[in-house]
Amino acid sequence: MNEEQTMDYAIKLDIFEGPLDLLLYLIKKNEIDIYNIPIALITEQYLHYLNMIKSLNLDLAGEYLVMAATLIHIKSKMLLPVPQEPSDEESEDDPRFELIKQLLEYQTFKEAAADLGKRPLLERDVFVRSAPLPAEIEKSDTEEEELIEVSIFELIEAFHHLVSRIDKKELLEIDLEKMSITDIINDVMERLTREKNLTFDELIGEKKSRRNVIYTFLAILELIKLKMIKAYQTSAFGVIRVFPAVES
Repeated sequence: MNEEQTMDYAIKLDIFEGPLDLLLYLIKKNEIDIYNIPIALITEQYLHYLNMIKSLNLDLAGEYLVMAATLIHIKSKMLLPVPQEPSDEESEDDPRFELIKQLLEYQTFKEAAADLGKRPLLERDVFVRSAPLPAEIEKSDTEEEELIEVSIFELIEAFHHLVSRIDKKELLEIDLEKMSITDIINDVMERLTREKNLTFDELIGEKKSRRNVIYTFLAILELIKLKMIKAYQTSAFGVIRVFPAVES
């Protein structure tokens, strides 16, 4: 991102997720055994995500950079020769041991928190589907499909893929029109109120200028942070749909 194109609006990523969430997301995405993490692959993908996050002008918490350094350190230790005779404490000699232990503990607490979060609370805002989903993701008569809430990393990846499909000449044009993030937030809410739900591509895909594309994405993140909208899938890594958080 060139300096003259740098945006003056940023969202703190640590509001949404942390570095352990990103690692768990990558493990799930790659269908990896958490007890046997391929550090070289995960480190490469982790650094790739950090580059995508930085390119969007999202404010990275220091913990992300600490984890990046940790992964690189583990990767370097994994390159050292392995002793020919395995020791009785082989698992603890594995450079990945502490990271795996940390991930397992964090995953346990995260799942417990998610289970508690599903319990009904008095006067708590809950997501209500305010319109039927289109035919391609409708519930069948015999099988119900659970809506899976989308993580920030899935949104970033979806945005990255969407931007890569937009014509580069259009995307890199300098938009001299004054834009307000507040105006774009209002526009997103008006569209969702009117349409009831839209795919992630529909919300962003009509925008042409580079700045408008990025600002619309930031508006979506801001609305999610404010709990005004929610993003869901009916399957892991499926089509992302965005809904108003409460029925209008």
